[in-house]
Amino acid sequence: VQLQASGGGLVQAGGSLRLSCAASKRTISNNGLGWFRQAPGKERELVAAIGWRGGSPYYADSVKGRFTISRDNAKNTLSLQMNSLEPEDTAVYYCAVSRFSTITSRREDYAYWGQGTQVTVSS
Repeated sequence: VQLQASGGGLVQAGGSLRLSCAASKRTISNNGLGWFRQAPGKERELVAAIGWRGGSPYYADSVKGRFTISRDNAKNTLSLQMNSLEPEDTAVYYCAVSRFSTITSRREDYAYWGQGTQVTVSS
């Protein structure tokens, strides 16, 4: 699987961005999917994850109520709608494909990673 992430950029606090991740070479419709982020000097953390059926996604506490993860199995894509952005959301965001069909939070459970897209939120 090859993953291509896009949609990052510079936005003011309170603004919105939508990240997209397109998969190629094979379908990801049977896999759990996730969005991670890594800020400078910090470890990569899971932001949101969604199972193959799409129901009841997982969100990190820091983004609950502001971010929405979704998938389109027909288009082989994953998205992350980010609203009410805060400077603390500044990071490189990575999409990832899990080895499993259900939601998983461990980095080692994800087999394929996109190249990352920078999100910068100014105060």
